[in-house]
Amino acid sequence: MVCVSFDKLEIMETLQPLSDFFKAIEKDYRISITHIGIYAALLQFRANHGFTNPIEAYRYEIMKIAKISGPVTYHKCIRELSDYGYITYLPKRNRKQKSIIFFPM
Repeated sequence: MVCVSFDKLEIMETLQPLSDFFKAIEKDYRISITHIGIYAALLQFRANHGFTNPIEAYRYEIMKIAKISGPVTYHKCIRELSDYGYITYLPKRNRKQKSIIFFPM
């Protein structure tokens, strides 16, 4: 068993973007559980890659984390998150290139 030690400040900094997102969507009726799952998956992907901003990811990487199997659903929700201002999504038309996702500062 591996014991990992986190200080309270580190945990707060890690969770702050998710907490901010939940505050922002509190009264936004347009946001569904799928949007929340994708946003959480984006944050997890970002955490796994050193908290970079922007992140670069393939659709299948985020879909796997979010447990979403339908690419149409993924594209609809990630575009809506961008349209609503929660992220900035720059898709790549070439499947061999990663899309770029910016988080608000």
